[in-house]
Amino acid sequence: MDENTIICRCSDVTLKQIRELIAEGYVTYDEIKRITRSGMGPCQGKTCGQMIMREIAVATGQNLKDIKFQTTRPPVVGVKLGLIAEEGRKHEE
Repeated sequence: MDENTIICRCSDVTLKQIRELIAEGYVTYDEIKRITRSGMGPCQGKTCGQMIMREIAVATGQNLKDIKFQTTRPPVVGVKLGLIAEEGRKHEE
């Protein structure tokens, strides 16, 4: 795969960036996520997560199933701010 391939479309993170971070010693998904914001966009890692974990597995010699995926924190899907504001107004009454 070309190193200029975009792995995380939400944050425009390339394969080259992921490989460089792994070479620097960032070998968990959460570490890479914190540095690149991969997995923090609208897809919440559904698009890029498996590709990043595969790169970690290949570079470290680990089995893919042994690599921990990101820590998921609610909300795990996008929530429109208008809905949150509407709920807040209901509780003010």
